[in-house]
Amino acid sequence: MSRASAMGSRTLVGKYELGRTLGEGSFAKVKFARNTQITGESAVAIKIIDRHRVLRHHMVEQIKREISTMKMITHPNVLNILEVMASRTKIYIVLEYVGGGELFDKIAKYGKLKEGDARRYFQQLINAVDYCHSRGVYHRDLKPENLLLDSHGVLKVSDFGLSAFQKQVREDGLLHTACGTPNYVAPEVLNDKGYDGTASDVWSCGVILFVLMAGYLPFDEPNLVALYRKIHKAEFSFPPWFSSNAKRLIKRILDPNPLTRITIPEILENDWFKKDYKQPCFKQEEDVNVDDVDAVFNDSEDCLVTERKEKPVSMNAFELISRTQGFSLENLFDKQMGLVKRETRFTSTCPANEIMSKIEETAKPLGFNVHKKNYKMKLQGDKSGRKGQLAVATEVFEVAPSLHLVELRKTGGDTLEFHKFYKTFSSGLKDVVWTSDLNKEETS
Repeated sequence: MSRASAMGSRTLVGKYELGRTLGEGSFAKVKFARNTQITGESAVAIKIIDRHRVLRHHMVEQIKREISTMKMITHPNVLNILEVMASRTKIYIVLEYVGGGELFDKIAKYGKLKEGDARRYFQQLINAVDYCHSRGVYHRDLKPENLLLDSHGVLKVSDFGLSAFQKQVREDGLLHTACGTPNYVAPEVLNDKGYDGTASDVWSCGVILFVLMAGYLPFDEPNLVALYRKIHKAEFSFPPWFSSNAKRLIKRILDPNPLTRITIPEILENDWFKKDYKQPCFKQEEDVNVDDVDAVFNDSEDCLVTERKEKPVSMNAFELISRTQGFSLENLFDKQMGLVKRETRFTSTCPANEIMSKIEETAKPLGFNVHKKNYKMKLQGDKSGRKGQLAVATEVFEVAPSLHLVELRKTGGDTLEFHKFYKTFSSGLKDVVWTSDLNKEETS
């Protein structure tokens, strides 16, 4: 644990609190984050891109294309983009958080998948790609590393950095930029004569299906010339455990001629594919606004967010003494539950963020709505007592780098009800309260 986290500091970007790093690349890193303005499921992932490096390497259009594409595609099997922000030095792409990792990791860990599991992921992949094509978007870099899984095992297509729009197609109706990962790229993409984005994506899907079922690549040579020769001839062999129906479908997908290659509508009607197939259910978004995509690259003050660090208010010795009974420090550590009136305090050696999370976790089952701001929290009871709804204000103070004082204060409702509430509430905080012989809860 870093000294900053031990002290309970946190980094905020707009309304998001940044957490651990989930992944890191040449131009960006992805961090776990939480939306501080909502309760419940607030987890997101934020892709943080170095703005100056993007400008220096002339990648502005690529980043704009990635963001615009993801905003256009709203589908249960495509990673959802929530919003985009920028500071003077960084671009922040806020994405839905999926906790299951890459599909590639699953293959690397377990090897080949069972045919039924491979089919289920393939069905979800085809659903996503089919929807992208219906919106005029071609992914062009489909591979297991760009397929994420959520906590329920639902597949999410990600990384649209190499994608193309329908409007990028030339007069001949073809795309002309060769891109993608060599082992997954279609033979026509390598010819430099133009290619159809739908057919080339279908080829990549076929390679992915083979990898899921075999545990290895159909085309894999250390020498690129040899690799491309095999791809052009569709020269590969099936392992013995593939079913005959799966072989027939993959053979039709990995057809080196894009004009005779199976199409997605034909895949959707294939008997092997249709087994246990579930139609995706979602609401299609119309009139997607991408104005903010350009806004993140201009220097207007209205469009900029700031990255700031926050920590609990520090409390010096004089303030600490003034908050204890009779100006005596020893009273801070006396447990006198019977004397709880309108406020109480306890000390903790846990990080401030952990204390805040534990208070929220303990209060909600007791029927309290939680409102957080920095290191202050308001607990509002949802039931009306003798003097209205019980309301409790809490605040975490830093006494020392590894010691925090937590104050709870009744701000509404009946004092006796506050007393009863605290007896139950405190039992749920045992994990964070400092319980050495010298340190007990202080009450006043």
